[in-house]
Amino acid sequence: MARMYSHNKGRSASKRPEQTVVPSWTTYKAPEVEALVAKLAKEKLTTSQIGLKLRDSYGIPSVKTITGKRVNEVLIEKKLNKSIPQDLIDAIAKAIKIQKHIENNNPDKTAKRGLTLAQSRIGRLVKYYKRVGKLDAEWKFDPEKAGMYLE
Repeated sequence: MARMYSHNKGRSASKRPEQTVVPSWTTYKAPEVEALVAKLAKEKLTTSQIGLKLRDSYGIPSVKTITGKRVNEVLIEKKLNKSIPQDLIDAIAKAIKIQKHIENNNPDKTAKRGLTLAQSRIGRLVKYYKRVGKLDAEWKFDPEKAGMYLE
């Protein structure tokens, strides 16, 4: 979805090589890492924030190499995952931010187009997550009540 409405080619970025072996300098074992993930999830951190915190504060390079599971899989196993997927929450937050901007700057036509694109992205994500089964079939996005989805 990154370049759907623009003719930009995107940004080139280096990717971290996939590790199959746990580094020898890592002192944490799988149960300890899972406990840390659960503790950070209870502090209301997102999955990406949990990964960054583990990397920067605890020296854990990758949860998947140590536990064999991704952060989100650990959260699902411990029943700490959110009912709405994180990328959908981020798209809703962006739409709310654009709506607030339009309230203060009504003639901004570029922002109005951005709001249309953000709501279209939300619709596509909702359709996908309903098809995959991560959202209920009755779940519906309401732009007027968008703030309650972020809680």
